Amino acid sequence: MKGHDFCAGGINYRTTCLPNLAYNRNMPSFELRYFSNALQMATAANVILPSPEVNGPYHVMFLLHGLSDDHTIWSRRTSIERYVEGLPLIVVMPDGGRGWYCDAFQGFAYETAIAVELPKIIEGYFSTKLPWCVTGLSMGGYGAAKLALKYPARFQSGHSHSGALLFGHLTPEVASDSNTSRRDVQPEFQRILGESPLGGPNDLCGIAERLPAGSRPALRIDCGTEDFLLEDNRAFIKQLNSFGFEHEYQEFPGSHEWGYWDCHVQDAIAFHRKNLHF
Repeated sequence: MKGHDFCAGGINYRTTCLPNLAYNRNMPSFELRYFSNALQMATAANVILPSPEVNGPYHVMFLLHGLSDDHTIWSRRTSIERYVEGLPLIVVMPDGGRGWYCDAFQGFAYETAIAVELPKIIEGYFSTKLPWCVTGLSMGGYGAAKLALKYPARFQSGHSHSGALLFGHLTPEVASDSNTSRRDVQPEFQRILGESPLGGPNDLCGIAERLPAGSRPALRIDCGTEDFLLEDNRAFIKQLNSFGFEHEYQEFPGSHEWGYWDCHVQDAIAFHRKNLHF
């Protein structure tokens, strides 16, 4: 196991490189550990780089995890490395904690950390080019749609799998039932959203409605027909239709589980390739 020191944005970082044991051994993958100024703590992201024979500069895909997972989960539970083999694409899987990719009213600034700070680090270390894309599941599906809608100059293509897309559009009391079926998370969600989230900085419906037509990202959403978040996804799609917001939406057999996401992340990659032309 080897480390590498580098500087980006005036901040010193150290990576920990882990051996790649899966599929194409020419594709470097490693864990990037760094201190986040936005979070005021050490954090991490898993990174998959293209094979050396694939010429850069590269597009970048942020791949976001769900509420109960971390930055390692996509590599552990899917074949993401095999799916991006041969592509001029860097895959970055950040640790979003339980922060909903939001700058919490009381708590951590995960939106700033992941949407603003981490891209500067990636750009400082690797040969990249715009535009980028973003994909996520569940909490990360919400995060992927949010990053695409709020930062479309960078994330011009967004894909949500089984997303908790009404988080931020509902009161914390309703969100706790809709998104997790657990009342005990209500105080946690309220610390993130505040008491009146409707129409605020974390409400995807409000963000999408306010976004000028010429600035809208490419957006694709899918959900399983047995997923407990299916009605949330349908409600969000109804909102997009009312705004005249062009998008793609599909429902497939399946529930809220890794077999579904491992299958359909391949659709997300194809969608991003179409939009970013790689």
